[in-house]
Parts: sequence; C-alpha cells; structure tokens
Amino acid sequence: MNDKIPGTKISLSHQSKLQASIGQGGFGEIKLFGGSSVPELTEEIAQYLGLPVGVYERTTFSNENIFIQLKESVRGQDVYVVQSMSAPVHDNFMELMIMVDALKRDSAWRVNVVVPYMSYGRSDKKDQPRVSISARLVANLIEASGVDRYITVDLHAGQIQGFFNIPGDVLTAFYLLSDYVAEKNIPDLTVVSTDLGYAKQARNWGQRLDVPVALVEKRRVDNAENPQVLSIIGDVEGRNVLLVDDEVNTAGSVQNAAKVLRDNGAKDIYLAFTHGFFTDKTIERFSQVGFKEIITTNTIQQPEVYQLPNLKVLSVGPLLGEVIRRAHLGLSVGQLFNE
Repeated sequence: MNDKIPGTKISLSHQSKLQASIGQGGFGEIKLFGGSSVPELTEEIAQYLGLPVGVYERTTFSNENIFIQLKESVRGQDVYVVQSMSAPVHDNFMELMIMVDALKRDSAWRVNVVVPYMSYGRSDKKDQPRVSISARLVANLIEASGVDRYITVDLHAGQIQGFFNIPGDVLTAFYLLSDYVAEKNIPDLTVVSTDLGYAKQARNWGQRLDVPVALVEKRRVDNAENPQVLSIIGDVEGRNVLLVDDEVNTAGSVQNAAKVLRDNGAKDIYLAFTHGFFTDKTIERFSQVGFKEIITTNTIQQPEVYQLPNLKVLSVGPLLGEVIRRAHLGLSVGQLFNE
C-alpha cells in the first residue's frame, strides 16, 4: 500500500520500510527531543519515525533562569530538537538554545533544530532608520549555540535563508494547504493575497487550483499591526474568495481585507495560512469577520480556548518526520516537492 505523504508530491511505501531505514545514516542513530512549545507535534513526528521522544528535565528558577538536564545519553547520535518560536517567544527560544548547549556538551555527533515557526521573520531588512535586522540576529544566535543544521517551515522572507552559514531546509506547507482546498471543490473561487508582498505565492495558489487571482493593496503607515487597506486589484464580485497569507497574528490585516472584499461583492470568504500566532484579539476578529472556514497548520500549538468550530488545523508532522528521515540518511529533500 502506498500512502501519499501530506504536504508533498510523493508517496511512501509501508511504514515498516520507513522504520527499517532509521539508524542507517552516517551520524549514529536518530534521537528526537521536543521543547515545551509543540509537544503534540513532536509526538506526531515521533510516531511517524517510530521512535520515542527523548527525556529531559526543565527547571525554571525564581529568577526566571532556565535549567535543562538530559535524562539519557546522546553521545555520538544524530539529534533533532523540535521547538517552535511561539508564545512565550523568548522563553521558548532560550529553552531551545540551552537544550542545544546541553546536547553539544554531551557529545552529540550532530545537533539539528526543527523550528516549525521561526519568529522575527518580519524584521528581515533595515527599512527604517536606526533599527535592527532581528532575523539575522536570530540566525546568528542559533549558529552560536552550536547547531549543525536547521529545518523550518515557510519563512516570512526568502532572504532569511542567506542569514545562516549552516545548512538548512526551508519547507513549505503550500502543498498541504492547497491539496486540502482543492479537495473542497469550491465553486466560483478567486484566490486573494492579503497584500502585494504575497502576490507571487498567491499566483502559485491560483495556478495550482486553476482559479483567478486578485490582490489586496494596503499601506502600513507606522509599526502598528493594523495597516490600512486601500483597494482590491482584480474582480471578486459574486465570487467565493480564498484569502491567503503566510502568517496571521492579530488578524487586523485579514479583517480589513475581508471588509473590502465584501464591499466589492465577494460571497463566502475562506482563509488559509501556515502560521497562526493567535491571541484573544485574533479570535475576536475572526468571529467578527465570519469566515466560512479558517485553514492553518500546527506549526504553532493553539490552546483549547482558541479551537473555533470553523477552524481546520492540518498537521505538518508527517512532512517534518519525512524530512528528518531524509536529512539523517543523506537523501534529497527537494524531491518531496519536485516530483
């Protein structure tokens, strides 16, 4: 039996063949650890690989210092640490860095970080006077901790890959999301990008679904998270709309975009994006907009309180598990998306 790996273009043979290949790489056996941010996703990856999750103990002292102690040896092993830079961002990031340091000091052969959501992606250039390029700083800190390789999903800006001097795999949830939408066979559909910066990816959506594309034109006048929507480039009157983006935080942009779409005659509005950095304000705005369906992934684990009835969360677990297997065995990762 051949099962298609969600989010890819290829099929994988029986699970026993997958498990038999684990441990045949050049870096010892795989050891998988998970940080505090995405325990459910880590378990899914572990089940895909047929491996246990490594055991460690985390202590947070009264001065907020984090202490990590491994409860098993990783000497000579190929170690993968799964940790998203989700809220609390800096707490989770420091936990990752301290865990990497502990793994290196225990003589792991190779330490790989799997960061499904990498924060600070919007700070990728010096576009204002006297500001930092925080995405470059994050890359430098990851390297300085001793990481040998990184794996992440849908960086906000492609040039962030160039900030790293270590090898890495930047994956995409595009196939996972678009396959799900394609199976719904939504009639009279138009794909709409939330802004001009996402126009190229919106065209990819349109091509994959064989539907027209429109764009939202907006202007951000300051550093606030609620830019002004100016107009719609394209025709959405009498059409169902799929609004697409890479990341949704406060949902101010998508709320404004949905209002303009309805003002221009759009019917049902769907929303699809990879990373959902939800807050109470996000959920409030989702409710106000009245999306037909909100489609995202589990790169960020959402609290139960944010589980809306029209929210569909797709798992990147099998995709990340397969990439870990391929990285361990020295096989092509690009093949997953190019076949």
